[in-house]
Amino acid sequence: MAKLLKTYVCQSCGAASSKWQGQCADCGSWNTMVEESAPAASPFAQKHHLQKGGRRLSLEALNVETALPKRLSTGIGELDRALGGGLVAGSATLIGGDPGIGKSTLLLQAAGLIARAGPAVVYVSGEEAADQVRLRAHRLGLGNAPVRLAAATSVRDILTTLGDGAAPALLIIDSIQTMHSDLLEGAPGTVSQVRAAAQELIRYAKETGTALVLVGHVTKDGQIAGPRVLEHMVDTVLYFEGERSHQYRVLRAVKNRFGGTDEIGVFAMAAEGLTEVSNPSSLFLTHRDEAVSGAVVFPALEGTRPVLVEIQALVVRLASGATPRRAVVGWDSGRLAMVLAVLEARCGLSFSSCEVYLNVAGGLRVSDPAADLAVAAALVSALAERPLATDAVAFGELALSGELRPVGHAGLRLKEAAKLGFGRALMPTNGEVKAEGLSLSRFRTLGQLVDHLLGRG
Repeated sequence: MAKLLKTYVCQSCGAASSKWQGQCADCGSWNTMVEESAPAASPFAQKHHLQKGGRRLSLEALNVETALPKRLSTGIGELDRALGGGLVAGSATLIGGDPGIGKSTLLLQAAGLIARAGPAVVYVSGEEAADQVRLRAHRLGLGNAPVRLAAATSVRDILTTLGDGAAPALLIIDSIQTMHSDLLEGAPGTVSQVRAAAQELIRYAKETGTALVLVGHVTKDGQIAGPRVLEHMVDTVLYFEGERSHQYRVLRAVKNRFGGTDEIGVFAMAAEGLTEVSNPSSLFLTHRDEAVSGAVVFPALEGTRPVLVEIQALVVRLASGATPRRAVVGWDSGRLAMVLAVLEARCGLSFSSCEVYLNVAGGLRVSDPAADLAVAAALVSALAERPLATDAVAFGELALSGELRPVGHAGLRLKEAAKLGFGRALMPTNGEVKAEGLSLSRFRTLGQLVDHLLGRG
């Protein structure tokens, strides 16, 4: 008789262990090991190899002409931009975000617009009743959209229902953590259940050509809950970001097998739902009549779209003996420490007795390394209380030697700044980049920039 084995699986990363332990050896999470039943191991299965008895595969050449995948437009331009042009038939898309950020609202708007255009759409909610989804659709002005609704958590019931008729063009599952497969033991949301439910739904999408969209919960760290393998199984991963206290929302693509990554779509939350923002720079720029020290405009590049944001710095001098604070919102705190170290070591500026506060206006999260120069300029301006010109932008990457390194797509950044009325740019010596209507100030080292800002030399 086959021996029934038991294993312990981490609910954070999916690592398996034969014994229970308080801390996962792979990801370091505490109290996440849960006992699950492993497949029965028989002596025949352990000795049998897999070199014979299978189906022979047909191997194809790499240079065979292949048509581009057919895309389904969602009717929302910013969502199509993040997806790379629309939903691909037979693809699986995973969208995650904080609770209440607007994931269900965005998908319901897309479902209503697609259904009105003709294709069949099925919306399955595992968290809300059908009446709740219907009431939200009425608030969004989509009450007459021919979307078929269902409230279910059993994957078997969902696939049985869909198998009775023609496959829909779009299937939305809200959310994958609530789905349950009766082939496995365990509550919905466990690693094995999420993996099994997602695998069955993705298999259905690949076989029928249905575009599948899965909603995923996120942990307190902002990562999609459940096994990391879930993000590897799907074709596209989107993160819906933003603060509920702010009006804007950013849809960011971090994986896309059918398009570019790091593309974003920008939305604004309104009474009638999520509205598209065609000019994101208008959300993240502070309009003021006079110059303020510590404020520098940075032309960030999000995917293929340049977005102008304002970097704000505040430097507060402390009495001797006090421990200074370093607070950062919207940027990497480790990179701020590097910029401060370079300013002290290479430029002779002292921040050791000052508290430093750095903020990206509007709540946008900036990861572009070209923000180094804008942050350094904001810190110098705040320390010396010398404001920069209101029509100036700054960008460039900083090396530990104090050298300013050129960044990619400088022409796009300068073109966007000129279009929004800016007149000058502080940047590294970046080849033959030119921009009409902009006065370019080029610097080889950070020390040259500091001398320029402080009027030295």
